[in-house]
Amino acid sequence: MSWFESLVLGLVQGLTEFLPVSSSAHLRLTAAFSGWHDPGAAFTAITQIGTEAAVLIYFRKDIGRILAAWTRSLTDRSMRRDPDARMGWLVIVGSIPIGVLGLTLKDQIEGPFRDLRLTATMLIVVGVVIGVADRLAARDEQGGRHRAPRRRKELTDIGVRDGLIYGACQAMALIPGVSRSGATISGGLFMGYRREAAARYSFLLAIPAVLASGLFELKDAMGSGHVSWGPTLFATIVAFASGYAVIAWFMKFISTKSFMPFVWYRIALGIVIIVLVSVGVLSPHAAESGG
Repeated sequence: MSWFESLVLGLVQGLTEFLPVSSSAHLRLTAAFSGWHDPGAAFTAITQIGTEAAVLIYFRKDIGRILAAWTRSLTDRSMRRDPDARMGWLVIVGSIPIGVLGLTLKDQIEGPFRDLRLTATMLIVVGVVIGVADRLAARDEQGGRHRAPRRRKELTDIGVRDGLIYGACQAMALIPGVSRSGATISGGLFMGYRREAAARYSFLLAIPAVLASGLFELKDAMGSGHVSWGPTLFATIVAFASGYAVIAWFMKFISTKSFMPFVWYRIALGIVIIVLVSVGVLSPHAAESGG
């Protein structure tokens, strides 16, 4: 991998990780359109450490409060009723599905799941799901001619059941094209949560899963000798910087705007990929990475 490739791919990772458009799909597509080797699942997982570092810094006050309360709840049972301590436990509960499936489906994630036809299908299908969830949320928030606005749930309303559902939605993002934020946020909207609440929990929920995945791939990569460490670390730093800017923008955007621009983008991109694969311009299978 060249330094220019790492710059571009790092920017793509940072710009798309937190938007409901699938960062793994965009990394795969950027390489395919540019004629580069597929950066691979390991590259994606390692550069996601950079974007999760952006989450840790952006939500540092929330995370510090949650960790402090959760730690105290380990020895003080009365603390388990504290909202921050509950959030710590619920992040752990919500991380179970992706942890189990990530280990079980590791070979599929690094192979068949990276087929561009599957990626395109997921871009379209999940785009439609996000669109429906967005419309339902807007209907509740705005009300209607004969219908008063309906209160939607806050983070304090999350229980074990909702935490596991959020976790199941996050696990779907193991397939490129789904989008971790798109799946979890739309799942939250279907369950009746406010947009900001769904997005905030989505970002918090991603921390243990993404960091664990990145460190797991990092361990394997250190022993394989097939990783271009300089460009990969550079891409991770670029992903951190661009990812931090996107989080700040996205949290403001969702408080007043619809997800529909992302929905139409996903559907259009999915259709373009299907057409290009069908006419032979793009190969559906990843080119072997040269390191």
